[in-house]
Amino acid sequence: MIAREQYLQQLIRRKDKQVIKVVTGIRRCGKSTLLKMFQDYLMEQGTDPQQIISVNLERGEYRRIRDAEALYTYIHERLLADGRQNYVFLDEVQNVPEFQRAVDWLYAEPHVDLYLTGSNAYLLSSDLATLLSGRYMEIKMLPLSFAEYRSAFPSEENLPKLYASYLMNSSFPGALEFTDREDIHAYLEGIYNTVLIKDVAARRKIADMTMLESVVEYMYDNIGNLFSASKIAGAMTSAGRKISGATVESYIQALTDSFILYKANRYDIRGKERLKNGAKYYAVDIGLRYFLLGSNLTDTGHILENIVYLELIRRGYEVFVGKNGTEEVDFVTYRAGEKGYYQVSLSVLDEKTLARELRPLQDIRDNYPKYLLTMDYLPDSSFEGIQHRNVLEWLCEKMD
Repeated sequence: MIAREQYLQQLIRRKDKQVIKVVTGIRRCGKSTLLKMFQDYLMEQGTDPQQIISVNLERGEYRRIRDAEALYTYIHERLLADGRQNYVFLDEVQNVPEFQRAVDWLYAEPHVDLYLTGSNAYLLSSDLATLLSGRYMEIKMLPLSFAEYRSAFPSEENLPKLYASYLMNSSFPGALEFTDREDIHAYLEGIYNTVLIKDVAARRKIADMTMLESVVEYMYDNIGNLFSASKIAGAMTSAGRKISGATVESYIQALTDSFILYKANRYDIRGKERLKNGAKYYAVDIGLRYFLLGSNLTDTGHILENIVYLELIRRGYEVFVGKNGTEEVDFVTYRAGEKGYYQVSLSVLDEKTLARELRPLQDIRDNYPKYLLTMDYLPDSSFEGIQHRNVLEWLCEKMD
């Protein structure tokens, strides 16, 4: 079992605080395992197992809990009334219609510390967010980072080799149980089909599964490219799959809500404003992308960009695609009022490539940190304050 220390520490810090802890993320990214790790931590700290009430609403034993009343009643009957804290865990709670009512009732109970997980952004839809306004904190969970993946192979010191395995064999924790590529593909197929059927098609009442799959494949084939819904619709229609811009927009929203796809909006660095037009999209897992599109992919630069984007999200940044006049900066980040700039390239050993990658960063007239991340193995260096780092070593750094 790989320690998901980053997420575990967030739960530990928020333990017994008067907020609902909400863990969101794609199916099979490790949310249930994280809750089990935290429950183990509680018992190691002396918590009586009777104080822990855990319900996984995808398991058959809880099949009769299918409305808010039944969920609340089940939990309420098991709460200790002796003044000790009750730790209540509701896993995949979105499977219960109007679950937010039960959550609200449980939150009002004395001595209840409440934890939720869900595999769809519907969990924090406007209705729930309004109901629980100011009373919850979200923990956004992703599949394994490269550093977490590396911890499963303590004897492997060849980072490029491990990185290739990380891409090809998936960052989903469960994929580590398999060594055969055919088994890994079967595992990823199960995740993909479940997400599309349960979290996208069923929730959004999408009947045309063939078109939905075409949109997913198109988006995964074009990670790191600037797009609008109308542009995507035009490209798909030209390829013989006629679809409207409105339908594309609806499908993409459903895909981002299910966390199979992530969106990076644009930011005007000079104008210091967020732009409404155009965005880039990234895959939640490159192994899933290989499963969908095959392994003969040559856009290694965009793949690396995808990995860096997800890592920045893991580190708690809000991430945008930067526009600086006619130049593009791969990522502009915000966290706690601090800004940062990142340029990502496979290699800058060629002088012309180095100049091209540095120019957008050099044209930024402020003193926030600027980074150039590449696969080159060179001593860490600086170009007019721009830090050049090996991206694999950067990925393995301990998060601050």
